[in-house]
Amino acid sequence: MSAVHFIVPAGIDDPARPSGGNAYDRRIADGLAATGWTVDIREVPGSWPSPDQQSLGALAAALRGIPDGALVLLDGLVASPAPEALTPEAERLRLVVLVHMPLGHAREGAVLRAASSVVTTSAWARRTLLELYSLPGDRVHVAEPGVEPAELAPGTETAGALLSVAAVIPGKGHDVLLDALVPLTGLRWQCECVGSLERDPAFVERLRRRVLDGGLDDRVRFPGPQAESELARSYAAADVLVLPSRAETYGMVIAEALARGLPVVAAEVGGVPETLGHGADGTRPGLLVPPGDPEALRGALRAWLEDAGLRRRLRAAARERRASLADWSTTTSAVAEAIQGAVG
Repeated sequence: MSAVHFIVPAGIDDPARPSGGNAYDRRIADGLAATGWTVDIREVPGSWPSPDQQSLGALAAALRGIPDGALVLLDGLVASPAPEALTPEAERLRLVVLVHMPLGHAREGAVLRAASSVVTTSAWARRTLLELYSLPGDRVHVAEPGVEPAELAPGTETAGALLSVAAVIPGKGHDVLLDALVPLTGLRWQCECVGSLERDPAFVERLRRRVLDGGLDDRVRFPGPQAESELARSYAAADVLVLPSRAETYGMVIAEALARGLPVVAAEVGGVPETLGHGADGTRPGLLVPPGDPEALRGALRAWLEDAGLRRRLRAAARERRASLADWSTTTSAVAEAIQGAVG
């Protein structure tokens, strides 16, 4: 079988709503098509991952329009919270669920047990799903995100160009970042926080007030989301990526930073340690801190800004790690193998 119906949240290509999940889905759809698969993308509108009845109805309608015996790949953002729409279809369709972030509730468990196969984006996510739902190990696969080759970022004289790339929502920890930065105003740095400002406007407003109250208005910028070419320029101008997330399955922006030889300061959550990896001599190309801990993050950033020897070691490790990053063709092959196995 070389045809797959791919069900994704509406807005997969909306430049105003960039996300790692959307980027992954688009890469997989294009990669499968390029290798001979017929890919039917079906966007489902709704309040995912907290669907209302209208959202569930839209998903059910999309599934009803797919012929018996067909292979269906579903983004977990849509599939995991919707067992009432998915489980009745499991007898007539070959369902494969692509889990970007485990939700950790019984509804997701019901969906994944009904699926023919499950694809995750990190080894951490696979372990988590197996522990949560006692799924058969041979039905849960890993297809880590790939990364495009990129030019090395040259770095700045002060090493103080901090870059954060994430939607501005509580889960990404921008509040932790600001609390860490306020006491560091005696050091030379600038911080650019690239990402959507529309998903939680109240949170964004609280951050803006924090910036003003902390005297950071000439140090911290929130330019909103950036197109691919503009984001590439932001990476090229940076010295270090900062990702203080409260949860991450993989952390695609970490791989994007490492592809440019940029070290990373990040919260040690989920799949972040495996994404960060190590240089050839075992040195991590960055610093990991506990999530939700401004003091620990402040200490890591201070160490980066003040210790030239540390910066040299981390940059060398980042450039070594750069060589071992997977490309998107490897990711596509892993997904193709998993969904083809669901047919058998």
